[in-house]
Amino acid sequence: MNIRNILLLSTLFLLPSTISADQNGETLIKKHCATCHMLSVPNPEMIPTLKAPAMDAVLFHLKKAMNNDYNKSKAFILDYVQNPDVAKSVCESNKVAKFGVMPSQKGKVSEENLTIIADYMLENYPHKKFVKMITAMLTNGKMSALKGSPFLMNQDALPHLTKMLIENWDKGALGLTPEQKTKLLVVRKETMSGVKQVKAKLATFENDIIEALVDEEALKIMQPKVEEVAKLKAQATMIHLKCLKESVEILTEEQLEYLLPFWGI
Repeated sequence: MNIRNILLLSTLFLLPSTISADQNGETLIKKHCATCHMLSVPNPEMIPTLKAPAMDAVLFHLKKAMNNDYNKSKAFILDYVQNPDVAKSVCESNKVAKFGVMPSQKGKVSEENLTIIADYMLENYPHKKFVKMITAMLTNGKMSALKGSPFLMNQDALPHLTKMLIENWDKGALGLTPEQKTKLLVVRKETMSGVKQVKAKLATFENDIIEALVDEEALKIMQPKVEEVAKLKAQATMIHLKCLKESVEILTEEQLEYLLPFWGI
């Protein structure tokens, strides 16, 4: 075999590994995504300081929104990265308001490489450590909300609908019309104002009761204040129920099913 054929064969053997290295998902995601998105698992204290959602968070919300359907998730990534739109976002609206909508990568990343990146993202994110961390954070947040709740009823079957609406405010999947938004904002303003007033009064009575207990005062002295606390919590609960009723009347059945897929089951 002459030297020319030897060189040709050497080139053929080397070529596939060179292409593979260039099109490696890990290499591509570092090249095109790491400038904005953190690729490792963030510590909880890091999350508020990030300039864009960590890749773990992006895939956590995406897979949840797509019910862990691989093909739907991949199609979403391929479309959104090239044609980003706030209405398509799977993240909560307050997060979109904080980070903004990502710039389009059309023409910056080839479709071939984008496909490799999408597959790599779906196969490697979110990390198990992140899922465990975010699940604990959400659970702790829910527990904290319950501890500070002024309502008598705090079951999941009686949701805080205004909070859910704000989190999904601009999502195309929810599809709120301008007229609905105007009406819902009025309901939210009245609800928040009423609950705020009740909570301020509650805090005063609860502190008085605790002080009386510490000072070993008789239970009969505490009873009128305990009864006032009960009245205020009943008042707050009625505000909550009114908010739910009015919000439900504004939303369509499809919108309610999107927000509360298991409500009433």
